[in-house]
Amino acid sequence: MDYPDTVAELTGALRGGGYLADRGLATALLVAVSLHRPLLLEGEVGVGKTELARTLAAVFGKRLIRLQCYEGIDTAQALYEWDYARQLLQIRALPEREAAGETAVDQLFGPKFLVERPLLAAVRAGAGAVLLIDEIDRADDEFEAFLLELLADFQVTIPEIGTITAVTPPVVLLTSNRTRELHDALKRRCLYHWIGYPDAEREAEIVRIREPGVGEALTRKVVAAVHRLRELDLAKPPGVAETVDWARMLTFLGAADLDHASATDTLGAVVKDRDDLDVVREHLAELTSGA
Repeated sequence: MDYPDTVAELTGALRGGGYLADRGLATALLVAVSLHRPLLLEGEVGVGKTELARTLAAVFGKRLIRLQCYEGIDTAQALYEWDYARQLLQIRALPEREAAGETAVDQLFGPKFLVERPLLAAVRAGAGAVLLIDEIDRADDEFEAFLLELLADFQVTIPEIGTITAVTPPVVLLTSNRTRELHDALKRRCLYHWIGYPDAEREAEIVRIREPGVGEALTRKVVAAVHRLRELDLAKPPGVAETVDWARMLTFLGAADLDHASATDTLGAVVKDRDDLDVVREHLAELTSGA
């Protein structure tokens, strides 16, 4: 399925997949898709950065390829590696004379022994994929530098096989929670969009789209309470994902209202830090009385 040509069409398609994008985000995404530019998304945890890639792939019938970054990730884990166990079995299965020949070496480093990792898979899939490079800020400087060449040319050279180039690059979304500052060289290769917390009306609409079974009154009370939680001095303020989870949990438990008792029983859906729980409990009456 082809991507749309207008912001309105893209916004409508994402909404049909359960994702409510504002005009700024939809515009940045449309330009990234149309001009084959990576899109770097930054924002607080739980505001929908990763979910955008999932929805985009699902709505337009593309393969979602996710590279989850972490401290110490290297190119072999992200690009490709050889299946050494299968190669060893192959060697043992060959007669001694054949195993010492050049033909055997060529066979051992053929395509069937190559293990695809996300970046190679994305190059091969090309326009049929959405590549999500998730939490790039967790990777180190060396890996970030390696990505520069890949994002510029979208080709991979495997010495034993040759160069593999994407005819048309996949859509590339990078996400960052800003645990460290990314280098300017990476940012220059990307379009950029900051996803902040939505206002109360938009957040309520997100809950309605994601959880249509939640009552209107409960939706508004949960959203109002979450917005007040974000005003507290919390180590980990709740994101939109937590708002949806809280509304879903309350509805599952049959709560029609957000009162002191129901909030106490379900705080684990929205507060995920031990010290934050103590802070929230001190303000619980205030959060629920006027929610």
